[in-house]
Amino acid sequence: MRLRLFLSFLLLILITTLSVTFLARWQMNVALERFSSRGGFAGAEALVTSLENYYYTNQTWEGVTSLFQTHKQGGQGMGPGGPGPENETYLLADPSNILLVDTSQVNFTPSPREITPEEQERAIAIRVNRKIVGYLIPAARPGLAPPIENGLLTVINRGALFATAISGVLAVILALILGYVLLRPVRTLTQASAALGAGDLDQRVPVEGDDEIAHLGRTFNLMAESLQQSQTRRKAMTADIAHELRTPLSVQRANLEAIQDGIYPLTPESIQPVYEQTLLLERLVDDLRTLALADAGELELIKTETDILGLVQRVVEQFQPHAKSRNQTISSTLPPSCAIVEADPGRVEQILGNLLTNAIRHTPEDGQITVEVQCASGKVQLSVRDTGPGIPEDSLPYLFERFYRGDRSRSRVEGGTGLGLSIARRLADAHGGKLEAANYPTGGAVFTLTLPVG
Repeated sequence: MRLRLFLSFLLLILITTLSVTFLARWQMNVALERFSSRGGFAGAEALVTSLENYYYTNQTWEGVTSLFQTHKQGGQGMGPGGPGPENETYLLADPSNILLVDTSQVNFTPSPREITPEEQERAIAIRVNRKIVGYLIPAARPGLAPPIENGLLTVINRGALFATAISGVLAVILALILGYVLLRPVRTLTQASAALGAGDLDQRVPVEGDDEIAHLGRTFNLMAESLQQSQTRRKAMTADIAHELRTPLSVQRANLEAIQDGIYPLTPESIQPVYEQTLLLERLVDDLRTLALADAGELELIKTETDILGLVQRVVEQFQPHAKSRNQTISSTLPPSCAIVEADPGRVEQILGNLLTNAIRHTPEDGQITVEVQCASGKVQLSVRDTGPGIPEDSLPYLFERFYRGDRSRSRVEGGTGLGLSIARRLADAHGGKLEAANYPTGGAVFTLTLPVG
């Protein structure tokens, strides 16, 4: 890339310097030719301009001798650039080469005649509106001799080429310096990317400024941070899965070994703990599969027009026996009517079931669980509030992470997998909604599910 950048700079320098040199030489040649053709070398350029202005104003050469007299006396009013030499002899001829003025004659009035071929060679055309209206003929040649003029052009061109060469060398040196400076952060970024690809996720690049390369560096740092966090979460999840699988498998193995050694008789009662742990393993595997499908974007939703009020009543009734067994009360606060929600009723029931299971687990005996539905314009809010101890403030940011438990020992005894809330949030996201958790002002936790209408 460094070579390509240097070659790009070099190509740009060559095109620019060659273009400037060509245009400068062309412009100098045009300017020199124009200066010479208007009598610049003979000092008659101001007189030519005055004659053009005179003819443009009067549309005739009558009375033009007064202009030559003014020029002879010192050049007042001769126009921009000042007058030519006062003692120079000039002839003025009309477009037909008929002599009109001769400043060497009395009153500048010559005998009528045509100008000679030698005089024609010295003639300076006077143009008005791009039309030749006369000729001014100085006594001296109005330009330099061809060898001198060509030599002057050669010197000017040689100077232009020398200046081009010097500026080109300086530009190349500057291109090398700029290429090194500009590519240094890119080189650092390339080395960090190679190390990141080799597995070193601690790689970060220093970022300065606010240009495109700095933005690329920030993006790289964010990507590296995200990869590092993903790897950390993956390692933690692998350890958590191994831990969750080890517990029921250990219980199963202990019970089976006890039955095999004759410590426990082979009865339905001795098989029951093994069966319960098998159900726990099955539930854990199903939860992991649901999360895997959600992560891959392949979680299938069968959306239909769903009566959210009827769904809430049905789920609350299903959990009433479980709550009564713990001397808890589940009540629902529902509006008279609510908009129809386009959702997968089975998945919404799964979300609400996870929230109620979590609320029952963390609500003490004689506690109260309230399910409330609010129907607003464009959305439906479903909240589950309990009268438990609430959620520790340091646990709120991690509550929906996989296998996170504020009280691991109690959750394991209760039979939870630590995936319920994570699954609930993923299902809410899949519906285009959101699931949030907070502490209620009067105590207890409140989980709010928001689903879009339509």
